[in-house]
Amino acid sequence: MSAPSDTADTVGSAPGVGSAGSDAPPPPEHEADARLARTLQSIARSDTLVVVMAFVFAFLIGSVLILIADEEVRGTLGYFFARPTDALAEIWRSISQAYTAMFRGAVFDHVAFGRVREQLKAAGGTGTYVLFPALVAGLNPLTETLTVATPLIIAATGMAVSFRAGLFNIGGTGQLIVGAMVAGYIGFTWDLPVVVHLLVALAAGALAGAIWGGIAGFLKARFGANEVISTIMLNWIATYLLFFALKTTAFTGANQSQPTSPAVSDTAALPRLLGDGFRLHWGLLIALGAAVLLWWLMSRSTLGFQFRAVGSNPRAARVAGISPSRTAFLVLAVAGGLVGLGGAVHVLGTEHRLTEGVAGNIGFDAITVALLGRSGPVGVVLAGLLFAGLSTGGRMMETNQGVPLDLVQVIQVMVVLFIAAPPLVRTLIGLRRIDHPSHGAKVRRAKRASASGSASVGAVDPDPAAAPIADSNDAEGAVPAPDAGAPTAEDPPPSADAADPTTEQKGEQR
Repeated sequence: MSAPSDTADTVGSAPGVGSAGSDAPPPPEHEADARLARTLQSIARSDTLVVVMAFVFAFLIGSVLILIADEEVRGTLGYFFARPTDALAEIWRSISQAYTAMFRGAVFDHVAFGRVREQLKAAGGTGTYVLFPALVAGLNPLTETLTVATPLIIAATGMAVSFRAGLFNIGGTGQLIVGAMVAGYIGFTWDLPVVVHLLVALAAGALAGAIWGGIAGFLKARFGANEVISTIMLNWIATYLLFFALKTTAFTGANQSQPTSPAVSDTAALPRLLGDGFRLHWGLLIALGAAVLLWWLMSRSTLGFQFRAVGSNPRAARVAGISPSRTAFLVLAVAGGLVGLGGAVHVLGTEHRLTEGVAGNIGFDAITVALLGRSGPVGVVLAGLLFAGLSTGGRMMETNQGVPLDLVQVIQVMVVLFIAAPPLVRTLIGLRRIDHPSHGAKVRRAKRASASGSASVGAVDPDPAAAPIADSNDAEGAVPAPDAGAPTAEDPPPSADAADPTTEQKGEQR
């Protein structure tokens, strides 16, 4: 009987079977590997990776279109197999020069910086007398990018409010036009003191946008009208209302062939932020203030909580005492007010007069910026700067490299397309299982089951050297050795289960 007990003791002390093995902490290297795996999984699931890879794929597609539009590249591809280096050199030249020109037109023009610096050095200038004017020339594209981004960011904050409340507001163009019309009219007709005139024009533009957005909100709250259809129709109403107003005596300026309004007075114009040499104005601070207002409204205010509650679950919000109809009206009014403020800033700070194309693509681009920025304040600001940089840089790319400006629109659309489809991006980079966790969980459970099965088999199998002894004992009618981890005759029962009467009866039957 000594041999079976020794065998049981030996098997019971195997790792993972006894109590000591189960309580032992994992090795440090395994814990580090698990921590690294969790970090990598959080990165793979984050929106940052999707946004970055969306830009990468969009610019790769844009590079292909640049090569297709380049005649010299197409010519070298005709004899690619004879002289492949010529084609590769032309491909690199075409792509690098195109995107360098885009960077020069959007952020920093190193050519203008070097030219001004050399001119001042040749004139005998040194030190800051050379560096400062050269930096001014080099950073001029950045100031233009900020100027273009200012009304876009303000309008995108209004779109973000409606999106986070579950309403798809398409009326950015109409709300921006109405805000620009009212602010511009007050700017060139009223005669008020300097600060008062500007504040009244900005407030009137925001109020006009709120009323225009509130019309769609009232139709939805009172009659259940779809906000997508109503805001689109209000866009056309505002557009043709502007066309009509510019042909009336109240809005028409000196140019009758191309109707424009008179210029706003100096008391209503937003002052320049960096002097008369740049178009950047104080509206940039209003744009940053709108982003802060978006954060406070949606994250710290009771009204913003109601907006988010209705957007998440209207039925639960109604049970909690929040009226979805009233909230829908307030959402579109607040969103319209922010977009109308963007139109007022645009006409008082940049355009200074009303034209038929005063809104441009700002209203529709604001929708894209809000979606791209995930309707968050930081994301909206960064997305607005990106779209403005693509716009200003695209003009430089078209002028210097002959690349069509429409290519910039293609890149913008591709960025939005990839960001709107995170599973597509993760599939392209080999992380498809992140969006199908059930499949990965099944595979992991199967692997763990197979690993635990093999470990248990290895722990229960007796020693090959003791196998003949067990066989001989069985042949003589002796009691077989107990399983690993089972209590012996000399040991007390380890738990209440071992002392169960049914278990003793089964032992007697054996």
